Amino acid sequence: MSEFPSCPQCHENMTYTDGNLFICPMCGHEWTQEEMDAAAEALIVRDSNGNPLVDGDNVIVNQEIKVSGSKKIKQGTKISNIRVLDEPVNDHNLECTVDGFGRMYLKSELVKKN
Repeated sequence: MSEFPSCPQCHENMTYTDGNLFICPMCGHEWTQEEMDAAAEALIVRDSNGNPLVDGDNVIVNQEIKVSGSKKIKQGTKISNIRVLDEPVNDHNLECTVDGFGRMYLKSELVKKN
């Protein structure tokens, strides 16, 4: 088993290094450790205050959100047991159940960690 990371493009584990580059012989992709670190940081979902969010966190809505028609989620509404999405849905990266509204997607910048 290789001590080097798998290729982020084709996911093969036969990578090797050449100086500060990681190289995949299967697809020819080249990348640096800094690129891997930046990609990992981009995957972290943060609330409006910059706190990282994880599955099961409790959050509070920090501004009124229009849902549909005349329905609105009021500022200060508490939401428990959120789920962070691996793949955002229309820029919404949280899934949760809001009392009175049911299951829905929210943007993380509209909530703060409780």
